[in-house]
Amino acid sequence: MPFATLNGIKLHYQLDGDAALPVLVLSNSLGTSLAMWDPQIPELSKHFRVLRYDTRGHGQSEVTPGPYTIAQLGSDVIALLDQLDIRQAHFCGLSMGGSTFMWLAVHHPDRVAKLILCNTGAKIGTPEAWNSRIETVQRDGLSAIAAAVVSRWLTPEYAEQHPEQVQALTAMLLATPAEGYAGACAAVRDNDLREAIAGIRAPTLVIAGSGDVPTPPADAQFMRATIPGALYVEFDAAHISNQQQPRAFTQAVVQFLTEAA
Repeated sequence: MPFATLNGIKLHYQLDGDAALPVLVLSNSLGTSLAMWDPQIPELSKHFRVLRYDTRGHGQSEVTPGPYTIAQLGSDVIALLDQLDIRQAHFCGLSMGGSTFMWLAVHHPDRVAKLILCNTGAKIGTPEAWNSRIETVQRDGLSAIAAAVVSRWLTPEYAEQHPEQVQALTAMLLATPAEGYAGACAAVRDNDLREAIAGIRAPTLVIAGSGDVPTPPADAQFMRATIPGALYVEFDAAHISNQQQPRAFTQAVVQFLTEAA
């Protein structure tokens, strides 16, 4: 299990696919680990050198005291790319990962070949809701919010038919350190890129879920309208669309990244 020491922390990462292939960086959502991308790896690694990593305070990456910022999480990615001698890559991020890669495309445009923003928003939620969640997690731990959070990751009908997937995602959330989760909640709470994303010049695909409550299709449609030339696709899914619609999701990613710009 490779780790990189950067920005004062140890960051866990994983590489799949031939080293000669174009690099695709994946960034996971709040409360998950790089394992959330497991359904995509067999196909994506045929086309790309896939770099996944656990966000600061998540998975096997080191926990540092919060609050975090999206700029800090984005800077961790830049430092990881520098250590691995990756000058430019494609980027695909879901939810908080999408926020991180939006920041990257605004502040480090030369590093971004193509950009995929999944189940995310230029601003997500309200400060009041985030503060309430942070207080609950700091007081009672992630078990106090796990059922409510995971219930928004998959649509109710799908979740009922796939209890083993619900269990796996719940376990992933509960394995997230409470301090890291709360620190990342603050990063999402304080992030607002609604004006800045108009400056993104990388070819961009926006992916939405029709049943996504945390980042509804309206958020995705705003990004599509604001980012010059952005494309849009919407799946029958809730917040973690890559898990609920793995084949359609992976196909959309491969098609967008391999077609001529």
